[in-house]
Amino acid sequence: MEGRDRRYSILIEWEPEGQVYVVRVPELPGCITHGATYEEALAQIQDALDGYVAVAETQHMALPAPHFYELGEVPA
Repeated sequence: MEGRDRRYSILIEWEPEGQVYVVRVPELPGCITHGATYEEALAQIQDALDGYVAVAETQHMALPAPHFYELGEVPA
């Protein structure tokens, strides 16, 4: 259950071609999903993350430590 105590950063991007929000956990390869709304995408990534952690626990795989991504600003 050690993975369930970790807080991972997520990346949410609007994908105009599919008209969906795509969301991923950068530290966890393949942990990606989408939603028609921002809120749906957040709910979907929580489900995906729970599933990822459950599989990792079953397979006795170590999860990487969460990484803090500092946000910067770029002048427009």
